[in-house]
Amino acid sequence: MASLSLSISPNPHCLINGTVFSHRRHLLRPFVAISSLSGRHLLAKSSLSASPEKNRKHKVAAVRMSSMSLASSSYDVVVVGAGIIGLSIARQLLIGSELSVAVVDAAVPCSGATGAGQGYIWMVHKVPGSEKWELAMRSRELWEKFAEDIKHQGMDPQEVLGWRKTGSLLVGKTSQDMAALKGKVDRLSKAGLKAELLSSIDLLEVEPALVIGEEGCAAFLPDDYQLDARRSVAYIEKENRKYAPEGRYGEYYNQPVTGWLRSGAGKVEAVQTSKNLLYSKKAIVIATGCWTGSLMQDLIRDLDIELYVPVKPRKGHLLVIENFNSFKLNHGLMEVGYISHQDATLQPNNLDSGVGQYSETSSISMTATMDSLGNLVLGSSRQFVGFSTEIDEHIINQIWERAREFFPSLRELSLTDLEKSREVRVGLRPFMPDGKPMIGPVPGLSNVFLAAGHEGEGLTLALGTAEMVADMVLCNPSKVDKAPYALQGHC
Repeated sequence: MASLSLSISPNPHCLINGTVFSHRRHLLRPFVAISSLSGRHLLAKSSLSASPEKNRKHKVAAVRMSSMSLASSSYDVVVVGAGIIGLSIARQLLIGSELSVAVVDAAVPCSGATGAGQGYIWMVHKVPGSEKWELAMRSRELWEKFAEDIKHQGMDPQEVLGWRKTGSLLVGKTSQDMAALKGKVDRLSKAGLKAELLSSIDLLEVEPALVIGEEGCAAFLPDDYQLDARRSVAYIEKENRKYAPEGRYGEYYNQPVTGWLRSGAGKVEAVQTSKNLLYSKKAIVIATGCWTGSLMQDLIRDLDIELYVPVKPRKGHLLVIENFNSFKLNHGLMEVGYISHQDATLQPNNLDSGVGQYSETSSISMTATMDSLGNLVLGSSRQFVGFSTEIDEHIINQIWERAREFFPSLRELSLTDLEKSREVRVGLRPFMPDGKPMIGPVPGLSNVFLAAGHEGEGLTLALGTAEMVADMVLCNPSKVDKAPYALQGHC
C-alpha cells in the first residue's frame, strides 16, 4: 500500500468541516443539475468502455493514495451523496443512535435529482400490494410524523418544509381511462386509503381551470401531500448540524470522492475526497443517485466481486411559471398516462451486443402543481440521453402544449410572453429497469451499503429508505420487508 502522510484528528468540533452551502442562497439559487461526480455509467466488468475518461471529470481510485498530506477525520458512518436520500439517512442515524456521521458530496445539496423534482408525496398513482407499496406507506407515515413533530415545536410545517395537504388527482379523458380509474379507486380504498372517483362535473367544482370532457374523470386522494424539496433539504441540514458541536456530524461539500482505502478483510476503511480522508468505523453508505454505477465500479475495481448496479440516468424537465395568476390549482394533478410512462423500460438498440447501449426514447405526460409561493409547476418529461443536463427547448414546448390540452386558458398565453417569469429545472432521475431502488449491503464488502435507484420517488421514499438503511447499520429489525431491494435481487 502506498505510504500516507496524515494529520489524523477526531471528529471536527466546528459546525461544518468543509464547504457549507448557505440556506438562503440554497433556496434562491438557480438550479443546475450537474455533479462533478458524473461519469460513465457501467458496472459489469465485461462492459467497460474503451474510453473510460470520456464522460467523467474525476477518476476515482481504489487504494492508490498519494503521499501528500491529507486532512483526516474519523466517523462511525460516512454517507456519500447529499441528496434527499443521503441527508435523510444521516438524519435517521443521528436521531436514532449515538453514532457520528459525515456527509460527502461532489457538489452541494439539491444539485441532482432532488432539487429538480416537483415535490409531491402522492399515493394516487401507486399500486397497492406491489413490492414498493409497503415502503411507500411507511415513508408517508414518517413524513406525516416529521411534519407533526415540527408543528409540536411551534413551527409551521408549510413554512419549514413547504408541507401542504393538497390532495392529488389522477386524471383521465376517455371511457377507457374511466374504467381504469374506477378500478384504481377501489384498490386504493381496500388498501385503507381515502379515495373517491370524481366525474367531470365534480372536477369543475374543485378544479375550474381543468377541462377534460364529458367522459373524463379522476381518482381523488384528499390526503396526499405536497412539499418543497429545497426547503425540506435545508431544514434537514439544519437539524443535522445541531450534532456538529459534539463532534457527531460533518459536511464535506464540493469534494468529489477520489479514492478508497480498502483493507484485505472485505472492508472499506476510508473515503478519500479531493481534500480529506474520512475514516469509517462502522459503515459507508453510497447514495449518489444515477452516478452510483460508476462510483461502485471504481469501488470494486480489482476485487473478486461480481456486482451489477444497473441504475441509469433518466433526464427530466419541469417548466416553472413564477408568480402565476391566470388561475389557481387547488390540488396536485397528474394524467393517467404518467403511470405507463413512468413504468417504461429501456429498449436496447442491439440485444445481442451486450454493450449496454440504449435508444434515446422520450415521453411527455401532464403533471401540474402550484407550490407554496404561487408558482405553476408543469411536467413532465422522461428521456434516456445519458448524463446530459442541457435544456431541450423542444421538450419544454411539448410540456407546454400537453398542459394546454388540459388547461385551455393556457392557450391564451405563449411561452415567449412568459420568458422573463419562467424557470426550467433539469434533473437526472436514477432509473432502475425493474422499477425498484437498490437498498442494502454490498455483497463482498461487509461495511458498505447502497441506497440508490429511486427515480421519481426519491422524496416519497426518502424517510422509509433512511429508516431501512439505519436499521441495517444498527442491526435492528426492519420495519418493512427489505428483500425486494436487496442488491443480489437486481439483474
